[in-house]
Amino acid sequence: MASPQMRPVVSLLLVLNFCMYAILLGIGGWAMNVAIDHGFILGPEHELPAHFSPIYFPMGNWATGFFVTFTLIAGVVGIASILVGFDHYRAWESASKSAAISSALVAWTLTVLAMGFAWKEIELEGRNVRLRTMEAFTIILSVTQLVYVAALYG
Repeated sequence: MASPQMRPVVSLLLVLNFCMYAILLGIGGWAMNVAIDHGFILGPEHELPAHFSPIYFPMGNWATGFFVTFTLIAGVVGIASILVGFDHYRAWESASKSAAISSALVAWTLTVLAMGFAWKEIELEGRNVRLRTMEAFTIILSVTQLVYVAALYG
């Protein structure tokens, strides 16, 4: 059982991570909406291999589709883990601790996966301000979610 001294840290991280995941979902939803509205357009200088069907994003670069998709998945799982963490925070018992830790670890691993695509998108360059914000939030969230998991173990 985590010590009672960790309870304020857990509550701060719950609120911080909830807000950051909500921002990620908002920006990711915007990017997905733009991609759906503009459809898939292949330029004359690019050829895709057979049976390759990426999600086309009119902004960003070739990693944007994967980054946005995995960030949306990580955001939804992150919000779900925050809800489980809030339930654990209210009870603060060992019975709810394992659910909070396991859901937080799954959310963290998906956030780290999205962070990998963020680094690839940064490497390829050519993205707008909203995508840069989304990259920054994903990278910061991978650290704060790990600190949250450590605080639950605390």
